[in-house]
Amino acid sequence: MIIREATLSEVPTITDIYNEVLLTTNAIYRENKVNLADRINWFNQRVDLGFPVIVAEANGEVVGYGAFNEFRFGEGYNGTIEHSLHVKSTHRGNGVGSAILDELIKIAKVQRRKIMVAGIDSENLGSIRFHKKFGFIETARMPGVAIKHEKKLTLVLMQKDLAR
Repeated sequence: MIIREATLSEVPTITDIYNEVLLTTNAIYRENKVNLADRINWFNQRVDLGFPVIVAEANGEVVGYGAFNEFRFGEGYNGTIEHSLHVKSTHRGNGVGSAILDELIKIAKVQRRKIMVAGIDSENLGSIRFHKKFGFIETARMPGVAIKHEKKLTLVLMQKDLAR
């Protein structure tokens, strides 16, 4: 498996992975699929601001991706970022997510970021355990902050101190 910077030509595959996760899980608090133009805009915004978009490639196929961007607006938050990563359902549990998150953490440290935040649905216990393995700690639970398919969802915020 290779972890590397994503290219614009891979945004259609990133879009497919995103939509698969969106439609089959509560990992993304949206209900409707996104189109390619949306993901191209997403990609360009991150790259233009110096934030990474990386992919995991296995046997010549992009099987997952990760990115991070600012956590909140304002220079006081410059050291804090929020990441996202998604893996094709057929490749979950094979170390793809770990390889992506490991690389995102390395990039964040090179960029001298201080804190990395993860926003996770409270029912996604696998993702919570996954982040704990990387040293993330739970810092907040926000009940009912989102609704998907008419169900109130609880957002768990976890963070990692990148100096450790």
